[in-house]
Amino acid sequence: MNRSKQAASDRSITAGSDFLQLDAREASGGGLSDWLAGRLRLAMADGRLPMGSRLPATRVLAEELGVSRGVVTEAYRRLAEEGHVAGRGRAGTVVVAVPATPSGPVAPQSVTTPGEVFAGEPRLDVFDELRAAPARIDLSPGLPDLAAFPRAAWLRAERSVLTHLSAADLGYGDPRGAPALRAAVARWLARNRGIGADPGEVIIVSGTAQALALLARVLGREGIDEVAVEEPGSLGARQHLNDAGVRTPPVTVDAEGVRVDELRALGSPAVLLTPAHQFPTGVVLGGARRRALLDWARQGGLVIEDDYDAEHRYDRAPVPAVRSVLADRVCYAGSVSKLLAPALRVGWLLAPSRLMDALVDAKRFADLGNAVLPQLVLAALMDSGELERHLRLLRTRHRRRRDAMIGAIGRLLPGAVVHGAAAGLHLMVTYAAGPADTDLAAAALARGVKVQPLSWHTRRPGPQGLVMGYAARTPAEIGEGVAILGDLLRH
Repeated sequence: MNRSKQAASDRSITAGSDFLQLDAREASGGGLSDWLAGRLRLAMADGRLPMGSRLPATRVLAEELGVSRGVVTEAYRRLAEEGHVAGRGRAGTVVVAVPATPSGPVAPQSVTTPGEVFAGEPRLDVFDELRAAPARIDLSPGLPDLAAFPRAAWLRAERSVLTHLSAADLGYGDPRGAPALRAAVARWLARNRGIGADPGEVIIVSGTAQALALLARVLGREGIDEVAVEEPGSLGARQHLNDAGVRTPPVTVDAEGVRVDELRALGSPAVLLTPAHQFPTGVVLGGARRRALLDWARQGGLVIEDDYDAEHRYDRAPVPAVRSVLADRVCYAGSVSKLLAPALRVGWLLAPSRLMDALVDAKRFADLGNAVLPQLVLAALMDSGELERHLRLLRTRHRRRRDAMIGAIGRLLPGAVVHGAAAGLHLMVTYAAGPADTDLAAAALARGVKVQPLSWHTRRPGPQGLVMGYAARTPAEIGEGVAILGDLLRH
């Protein structure tokens, strides 16, 4: 018998892979690539291939299975098109998103389908569900370009901090935050937001979300259990206030910003605003409205200023913070979530002096203060000028991506209207005819594109629309995502 034929025959019988115990003889008539892609999807869904897992090289797996390399390459290609895996150069092919539904007999627990994410009124965990949903092209608003995180600069700053760190610095810190970061934030706000503040007026918090939670707790003790919010306005901010037992009546936002006359008529003692770049419309609080707001505050109202996206501007002059004009009637919140990364969980809160002691107490009993090491590294980045250099890089990159999204909308979404293009990291897009925006967002997610429906951020009747971020995606990905939205609207 021909030995080469014997060797081939033996290999066809015994070949199999230790990787997931794959055996090509299990493949049905649907084809080897279909079988392999299905087995890999199932392994992702049931947890055997979690996020970050590295798949074998195509040549290695093909040899182990006794199949052609093209079979494995085609299976990997299909998974990549579905957004489940991605090539990482020398790191190989890596799992980047698990399937929303299993493709085999073993079902993962608590799987949420695209339709379920957008069904009914938004639930308290709706943002967690949306973040966890796999998508090939994530156009979520508020998501910065995480790939641009300045790792080299962060590492240099971290080494410097650790070199000079004393043993005492590793103990429990000041609940207000590390003195070095509070001083750096005060200087940053003076340079970039026109706010003159002493480091003693700065409280370091775990992002704007915690700032709102602390304010709600302290204001509640003063008998303030109602804070007016913008309409349309951030669902997430509203959820944080509502969770603390604070009522959030809506106040209309138009092309000039919040309607101060409506705020006066409402009678709420406080208002939460995003005056530098309103979410989601993108409008800037106009001069006349700003003066009216300051008059309202001087007469006893309290402004909670969320300085959302203030640093990210492209086609307009900088707008000073409201806090810079009336410090004793404004609580100011900012963070590095959009400048660096949300995962850092570092932000700052400035408040009128009469509230400071109570806010420091609330922060102390919430968590004893933020982790100190990241604070010291961030302070070094701010003081070295690295954060400003990073911001200049981001502005150039974000402008190109914004322009790519506006151009794609003009070509592929006829009749759609773009709002808020002059600044920020997202666009609001409204359309006159078509499906409900929740249905459109669900259909887009099923096609691998993640967006937010405008109706999540509104409580009054209004136009259908989407809120779409552009900072975290390449121009090509943005164009492909908008093309899918256009196809869904046409059909």
